[in-house]
Amino acid sequence: MVYQEAVEWLFAQSRAGAPRGLARIRALLQRLGQPEAAFPAVHVIGTNGKGSVVAYLAAAFRAAGEPYGATISPHLLDFRERICTHQGPIPEAEVVRFVEWAQQQRWQEPVAFFDLTTALAFHHFAAVGVRVAAVEAGVGGALDATNALPDVRVTVITNIGEDHLETLGGSLEGVARDKGGAIRTGVPVVTGAEGVGLAVIRAIAAERGAPLYVLSEGSPIFDLPAQPSLRGRFQLQNARLAAAALRLLGYGEPVLSTGLSTAVHPGRMQHLTYQNTPVVLDGAHNPPAVRALVEEFEEFHLVFGAFPRKDYHTMLQTLLPRARSVRYTYAARGALRAEELLQEHPAPYFEHPLEALHHAVGAAQQDGALVLVTGSLYLVGQMLRQLQAQHLASPKKVG
Repeated sequence: MVYQEAVEWLFAQSRAGAPRGLARIRALLQRLGQPEAAFPAVHVIGTNGKGSVVAYLAAAFRAAGEPYGATISPHLLDFRERICTHQGPIPEAEVVRFVEWAQQQRWQEPVAFFDLTTALAFHHFAAVGVRVAAVEAGVGGALDATNALPDVRVTVITNIGEDHLETLGGSLEGVARDKGGAIRTGVPVVTGAEGVGLAVIRAIAAERGAPLYVLSEGSPIFDLPAQPSLRGRFQLQNARLAAAALRLLGYGEPVLSTGLSTAVHPGRMQHLTYQNTPVVLDGAHNPPAVRALVEEFEEFHLVFGAFPRKDYHTMLQTLLPRARSVRYTYAARGALRAEELLQEHPAPYFEHPLEALHHAVGAAQQDGALVLVTGSLYLVGQMLRQLQAQHLASPKKVG
C-alpha cells in the first residue's frame, strides 16, 4: 500500500448511520494500548476559531522547547497536516502502517474517518513522546472522538454559533449543551461564548466545579503580550483565548509573546498576489465566520463555493452586499453545483476554482479592488493546489 491509497481508504470509512458516540474511538484506543493516556492535553472546542487557537498553542509549545502534538481539522493540502508534532507532520509511512493495521481489525460497529484519524493522532503522539497536546474537536464536544482524552488540563470553548445545527440539537442551546458536555470536573474552562451559549456553558461549568474564564468579562488572564501573527480582528479573540490557556498551563510571558507572534495557520485570511492583484483566501464556512470576515473589507470581488449541509443562503446574504461582482465555483467532492448556487444570485459558475479566480482578477484589475475567495476551507485548499500546479507548470526563466 502507498500513502495516497491509505488516505483514500481513511476517507472512505463511515459509521454508516450509527449514532454519534465514544464507543468506537474507545475500542480503537484500547486495541492500540491506550495511547491517549500518555500525554496531557488542551481540548479546543467551538464553532469557529478552533484551528487558530491550536496554531497559537502549538507555536507557544514550540517556543518553550516542549515536545508537543497538535491536531487540526480539516487539512488544506495534505492529510498529514491534521497530525503534527515537534518533529513535523506525521510521516507517510506511519499513516500507511496504521491503515494496514486497521484493515485487519474487526469491529462491532463500523469505525469512521474521524475516529480513525483521532486514534492515529494519539498513537503517534505517544510514540514520539509528546509532553503536551493541543487537540481540536471535530463536531460538538461531549460525543466527539476527541473527548476520549483522559487528561485534559484546560478546555477552550471558542464560541457557540450556527453550524452543525442538525447534528447538535437544532438550536444554539443544543449546540452549547453538546459542546459544553466536554467540560471536565474541576478542569478550567476558557471561552469567548456569549448570550445563550455562554449561559449554558456557565451552568455546566458550575455544576461540574470547573473554573470558568469568560473573555467578555475582561480578566487580565486574556491580556496579549505581543501582536498576534494571524490576520483579522476576529483573530484577536482566538489569540486571547490561547493566551489564557497558556497562562493556566503555567507558561511564562516570553513564551506567550513568541507563540502568539509566530503562529502560522494557512487558509485563514491568507493574503497573496495573483497576476499583480491582491487576493485573500479564507475558509469561512458558516454564518458567524462570514460575518466576522466581511467586517475586514469594504468591498471585494467574490469567488464563492460551499457545501449543501452549510447555511450558504445566510452566508451569501452577508457577502453579496459588499461584493462588486460574484462568481461561483465547485469547492470539492460533494459541494454545491451550479443549479443550486445560481438560485441564490445570478452569477457566472466555474467548474474549476482557478478559472473562477482568473475571471475575478480580470474584474478586480478594472477597479483596483481585491478578490475574496471563501465559503469553504476545502475550496481554499483546492485553490492553493491549483495555484501550486500552475506555478510548477509555468515555463522557468533561463539565465
